[in-house]
Amino acid sequence: MVTPAAGPQLAAKTTIITGWRPALRTICCLCLLPSCYPAWILPVSDNVPSPSECGADVDPTGTSDHDAHQIPTRGSTTSHVWDSGAKKIPYHAIADWTTLRNIHQPVAKMFHVAYLADVGAEPKSRPLTFVFNGGPGAASAFLHMGAVGPQRVSFGPEGSLPAPPARVVENAESWLDFTDLVFIDPLGTGFSRALKPLTPKEGEAKSPKENQDYWEVDRDVESLGDFITRFLSAHGRWLSPIFIAGESYGGFRVAKMAAALQQHHGVGICGAMLISPAIEFDGLFGSDYNLTHWIEVFPSLVAAAHRHQRSCFPESQPLRDVLAAAESFATSELLRWLAAGDSLPAADRTRIIQRASELLGLPAELIAATNGRIGPSAFCRELLRDQRRFVGRYDASVTTADPYPDRPNYEGPDPTLLSIDRLFASAVNHQLRDTLQVDTELEYRLLSMSVHANWQDKTAKHAFRRAVGSLDDLRYGMSLNEHMEVFVSHGYYDLITPYYSSGRLSELMKLNEAQRGRLLLKNYQGGHMYYSWDESRVALRDDTQAFYAKCLHNATDTES
Repeated sequence: MVTPAAGPQLAAKTTIITGWRPALRTICCLCLLPSCYPAWILPVSDNVPSPSECGADVDPTGTSDHDAHQIPTRGSTTSHVWDSGAKKIPYHAIADWTTLRNIHQPVAKMFHVAYLADVGAEPKSRPLTFVFNGGPGAASAFLHMGAVGPQRVSFGPEGSLPAPPARVVENAESWLDFTDLVFIDPLGTGFSRALKPLTPKEGEAKSPKENQDYWEVDRDVESLGDFITRFLSAHGRWLSPIFIAGESYGGFRVAKMAAALQQHHGVGICGAMLISPAIEFDGLFGSDYNLTHWIEVFPSLVAAAHRHQRSCFPESQPLRDVLAAAESFATSELLRWLAAGDSLPAADRTRIIQRASELLGLPAELIAATNGRIGPSAFCRELLRDQRRFVGRYDASVTTADPYPDRPNYEGPDPTLLSIDRLFASAVNHQLRDTLQVDTELEYRLLSMSVHANWQDKTAKHAFRRAVGSLDDLRYGMSLNEHMEVFVSHGYYDLITPYYSSGRLSELMKLNEAQRGRLLLKNYQGGHMYYSWDESRVALRDDTQAFYAKCLHNATDTES
């Protein structure tokens, strides 16, 4: 995810605004993960990571060199009953580490939690879904404890944050109803660790550094694929219908794995789910010279303005009408201005500025001063500034008090990023250590800024080819397996991975008629983690169950 700063001491992590001028460098949490940061896109940080991120448990809990492949932990298998109120399903939960190897040598321990229903039928006939978040640097706790697992953290109304302490409740919308679930913590997150620390180079400090071999785009995907094949072999599930689901940067991973998991690991995918995905990164960051970012985020800004009754539309106006008007303006008048720049006739510029001001609920002077390039940071600071409220970047329907309203730059917390950590950290530690009885002294890394800050992409063939994306991989995967279904979903108020991006990109995929029928796009009330809204979590569960039914029906038709 993209992550903003938590306060003055974290200002380096925050996207800030100087006067009327929005900072050009946005934070990407993917959703970019808060983990974002639930699996999202995170901001690049110049801050020194905490000791735990730099290697306090790098070895991974103090093992000796000759025994470095051992992590002094104990996994668990426990039995439970999921009770949705309408039905009960007995299941057993496995929380444990899987060893990854390179030329037979152990190199990493990947932690996972599997919920496997005890329904009496042949296990291989039941769907099996592998779930992860993004960041990069985010653990799987956000989808695990927010939407998909048998228990979840309790949210306030419409995704608002409740007072502490956190509460864990039975998740009536759990996907366990129709699929077995495996939540994976990518290496460096959660309880997953590489085994051997890096040896300091000559001249470097002698303190150990965590092995970063898997903190890279392709090695990350490779490690997930290795884990999945190991799990399928260990549990006899190679003939199960396989699904993958990822949020934010996890959606980027899903698109990559749509090709890699099938081609390099021999695992056929029935369905791929991309939740609030960051797919093509060129649209995530804005500058004075590009167009994509400003066009894609604009409809979500207007949706947020309408939500807070600052837009020109009456409160009773259906959101679909508001979005239609915003999308039309963004791809016509706004695009024309951004592309033409100072060559646009003055009269046209004045007219476009006035209309943008009406749609966004922001002063025309701000629109003019930024030449129409209104990004999330400027919008979130200015929309409710007269009320001394800051709008969340990950869910612009949520706000918080501005602790420093007289300062030119926003230095407070994002109510939809840093503020949610207390909920998920409490919930996942309770679930793992108390309910599932995992015994370990390792810190559960909900979001590792060290992983995020050191993430690499070694796929670029040249320094000038900097664009990062995974849509080509998804298209390749859809041709590699013409039966694979794809489900892409977003929240309307997500300003980090806006819904309009996936909709626009889908029209550029050159899909044939049959492929278009296998691509489902859905948007929901809420933000990056739209499932924090009760109505959206219910709708997501219902739509996902229907999606699985379609995938399994396709498999049955193929057999017949």
